[in-house]
Amino acid sequence: MQLPADIDQTLALLTSQRYVAERSLATALFLSLKLGRPLFLEGEPGTGKTEIAKVLAASLGRKLIRLQCYEGLDAASAVYEWNYPRQMMEIRLAEAGKGATAGLETEIFSERFLIRRPLLEALAPDPAGPPVLLIDELDRADEPFEAYLLEVLSDWQVSIPELGTIKAPAAPLCIVTSNRTREVHDALKRRCFYAWVDFPDAARELQIVRAKCPGVPEKLSAQIVAFVQKLRREELFKLPGVAETLDWTNALGVLDRIALDPATIDDTLGALLKYQDDIAKVRGTTALKLLKEVEAEAAQ
Repeated sequence: MQLPADIDQTLALLTSQRYVAERSLATALFLSLKLGRPLFLEGEPGTGKTEIAKVLAASLGRKLIRLQCYEGLDAASAVYEWNYPRQMMEIRLAEAGKGATAGLETEIFSERFLIRRPLLEALAPDPAGPPVLLIDELDRADEPFEAYLLEVLSDWQVSIPELGTIKAPAAPLCIVTSNRTREVHDALKRRCFYAWVDFPDAARELQIVRAKCPGVPEKLSAQIVAFVQKLRREELFKLPGVAETLDWTNALGVLDRIALDPATIDDTLGALLKYQDDIAKVRGTTALKLLKEVEAEAAQ
């Protein structure tokens, strides 16, 4: 499938995969695709940053290549490494007289013994078109690795001492995400289009719930969204994201609930909140207060 020709087509492409996006996010995505630059998405966890890469790959029919960042991530895990066991076997066969020894050093550092990791894989040509490269939660990686990415994101090439420079025939469709646990350097942001992904307002979150959980009763969906919106105004260690809203909706659907009640909320808070202190703070009085507010607003 071809890349969208304008912002409206970008919105339609996202909607086709049941991703409800604001126009500003669709604009940033369209521009990043049109100009061949990475899209840097920053925001709270659970707001759909990672999902947009999955949606993009599925809607365009491209391969999704994901690099999950973590502390200690290095080039061997992200770019390439040599297959040392196979190289050793090749050397021993040659020493035993069962293989050719001429040019052995060149041979064992050829592509035949190269293990491609996500970044190098994203640079390889693909008949379906450039893949979608997701560099997820970059803020978890160390700063030296972030600096390494500058060359990759600028020129779409990597240098392998034994092979030389490998350059992508066409730039991957790149999505970089950050939960802002630390600041990502300006040098990397300059190479990307930037978009802040915030929690959705009530109307958009209800659209998301309807799109992702179509079998849930309308009254329950509206109550869930109103409750979560109010819950995000509480002083919690970790506010629930859209992913948690959908988890809670699916959980209540499995329990065959048609409306919220205090006991059900208390019993299922684990789908929304991931810290015991937050659950203890909300369970009981606070949950009942929020539910009454939701019911009072619905009755108006």
